[in-house]
Amino acid sequence: MKKAFISVAIIAGVLAGCNNADTSKNDDTSKNASQSAIEVKVDIQTPDHVNAKKDIELVAHVTQADKAVDDADEVKFEVWESGHRDKSEILMGELDKDGVYKATTKFSHDGVYYMYAHTTARGLHVMPKKKITVGKPDLSKVKEDKDDGKMDMNMMDMDHSKKDEDDH
Repeated sequence: MKKAFISVAIIAGVLAGCNNADTSKNDDTSKNASQSAIEVKVDIQTPDHVNAKKDIELVAHVTQADKAVDDADEVKFEVWESGHRDKSEILMGELDKDGVYKATTKFSHDGVYYMYAHTTARGLHVMPKKKITVGKPDLSKVKEDKDDGKMDMNMMDMDHSKKDEDDH
């Protein structure tokens, strides 16, 4: 009788331990799910006006619930001259610190450029857009940017590497 009671107690202990292990996994899963439900925000900190032929830092500050996100899956800066989205350049952002991701580029001539900070973090993708004026462009020669923020299937392949900086 005593052996049967001990056997039942051991089996109950093992089952309870398995149940607790599953609960902790569920807690982690629900924590990740609730975390990904909170909006990821990207503040583009690149200046509105820059000079041509100088190194320019593209900067995005990534946060979630007002806390820095240092573990973004990726931050890609897509840059193109107004009217030439089909000739965009992709630069990989690198974590600097405190949720700030950076990449460096150089604009070869005056013009109006646009940039998306494609950011994937904690299961969410956001892509804020910013207009950058380089030098003092002749606005009468600037082509209108017709990009509405919708990605067509040709733009989805963002693995093309950084083009020659003089392509701008």
